[in-house]
Amino acid sequence: MTIQIGNAPCSWGVEFADDPRNPPWSDVLKECRQAGFSGIELGPVGYMPEDPSVLGDALAEHDLTLIGGVVFRAFHDSAKWDDVLDGSLRTCRALSAHGAEQLVLIDAISPRRAPTAGRAGEAEQMDRAEWAAFVDRIRTIARMGSEEFGLTVGIHAHAAGFMDFEPELERLLNEIDETILKICFDTGHHSYAGYDPVAFMHRNIDRISYVHFKDIDPAVKADAIAKRTGFYDACAQGIFCRLGLGDVDFPAVRALLLDSGFEGWCTVEQDCDPLGRTSPLNDSTHNGSYLKSIGF
Repeated sequence: MTIQIGNAPCSWGVEFADDPRNPPWSDVLKECRQAGFSGIELGPVGYMPEDPSVLGDALAEHDLTLIGGVVFRAFHDSAKWDDVLDGSLRTCRALSAHGAEQLVLIDAISPRRAPTAGRAGEAEQMDRAEWAAFVDRIRTIARMGSEEFGLTVGIHAHAAGFMDFEPELERLLNEIDETILKICFDTGHHSYAGYDPVAFMHRNIDRISYVHFKDIDPAVKADAIAKRTGFYDACAQGIFCRLGLGDVDFPAVRALLLDSGFEGWCTVEQDCDPLGRTSPLNDSTHNGSYLKSIGF
């Protein structure tokens, strides 16, 4: 089995590069290695040093591989295209400088969708023209990442954005050529959206190039959906629990990946409370140990 397990800065509460609550990036690298992981994602561009020599030396010091990076920007908002393009270019350049391969595209949380996270039947939908422009922006960045930088680009469905629910993801995949856009599949967000992660993986395994391991506390999820809790408040309440304690069937995920011959990285993402009411190092140590206990 050639599957490697990494972690990501969001497991330390890092969602935005300029958040004053972020832990030092050097501490995240150190604790990622202490927890037993051999790779890490870039996190939001600008969080880790953009000088390749500085970050390269730090990765080498902790014997870590840079796996990839996420562009978590408002693809749904035409007025923010310059911000999307800036984040995408900087992320592509950073990944290329360190030989990382995975570029992940995520539509940022929208106030129009946040109240209906987890409620597909109630979610506002784009009109035809808005959807076409949205898809074109994703296609443009996917083509840039794949053709100009040689990266593997994956779309990642995310709660409270306009690329959230399974039908939207499948529609997008039908409209963008798979030669430039794969799937970065997130087990937890798929469960949050109300769908079966393993069933989706069975149907789409040939297009999945990268996997994010995330688990969902079913009690917190039910409460968050019932009360229309915001995404970050749900994170603070622990909706993304330690692996193996939620409703994602990770032994089934492992079996599927093995049976399909999947090779590459799977990265733990336990989005957590940035106020530090949990211990990211303890959570990450548990998550790494759990994955080893089921054969990863």
